[in-house]
Formats: sequence, structure tokens, C-alpha cells
Amino acid sequence: MKKIGIIILLIAAIAGLSIAFMGNGTEDGENASYLRVHIRANSNSADDQAVKYQVRDKVVEFLTPTVADCETKEQAIEKITARLAEVEKVADGVLRANGYTYGAKASIRKENFPTRVYEEVTLEAGVYDALILELGTGTGDNWWCVVYPPLCFTGGNGNVVYKSKIAEVIQKFFG
Repeated sequence: MKKIGIIILLIAAIAGLSIAFMGNGTEDGENASYLRVHIRANSNSADDQAVKYQVRDKVVEFLTPTVADCETKEQAIEKITARLAEVEKVADGVLRANGYTYGAKASIRKENFPTRVYEEVTLEAGVYDALILELGTGTGDNWWCVVYPPLCFTGGNGNVVYKSKIAEVIQKFFG
């Protein structure tokens, strides 16, 4: 009986540590105001990873005007949900142009993310609503950023520049 009690205690302690380490599994507080984007490559081959970044650039370029005027995360989700097929078409176009036969699948769902710093903005580890874009099997290394408020914009040189719409509004107000 004593052994069973110790085993139950150990299982509870491990479960508690897992929850504390990986986030509480719920979207709350600051997490609730962000919509992330997560692009998963088909594999970890150099070619699949390279095309993932080309897809990223085109998808971010496509999404930027879609979410630019959104006032809430819910508006962003609504607008993007209405255009999921178009997001897939954009990704598929990049894949086809580069000779890939696999396609892309887009969805919006809750996803666990690690802590990430975007210039002055730190997003704590936890569960966030996210646009998930899987290229092919979606089993390769991934790229993620924030769709709302928009922190990801494609720079003219093809690199992603992290920018905060909130900071721009504050700067316009006080600047």
C-alpha cells in the first residue's frame, strides 16, 4: 500500500512539473490577445527548409493587408479563416514554382509555443491561437511569429523584419 502511495505521489509530481514547464495548457492573460503563425516544413532536408522560408515570405506578404486594419484578435481570426483556402493557394504556388509535388494545409487552432522574444516584446510559453500551415507532412523544423497584433512583416530584401503595430500607434500618438 505504501508503494502505491509513493508511485501516485511521483506521478502527480511529474505531471505537475510537466505542466509548470510546458505551460498550463490554457490560453489566458497575455496569450489571449495574440494570434500566432506556425509554418512547418515537410522535412529537415536543406531543400524543404529553404522552400519553407520562401513560403513564409509570400504568406506574410499575403496576410499583412488582411490583418492590417483588424482591431481585435477575433477579427483577425475571422478574416484569416475566411481566406484559409487562399493561404493554401499562396503556399502551394511557391511549392509548385520550386518543383515540389506536396501541398500545404492551413488551419487555425490552439498550439503550445515556447517563450519567444521579438525585439522589445516577449511572449511567454503557453497555448496560443495560431494559424498553422503544414507543408507536405509538416514534420520538419518550423518557423513561427505573430499575425495579430502584426509583428511580422516582410522586408524588401526578403528578410523578415519584426515590427509592432502597437508601437507604431504609440509613436504616432506621442511623436
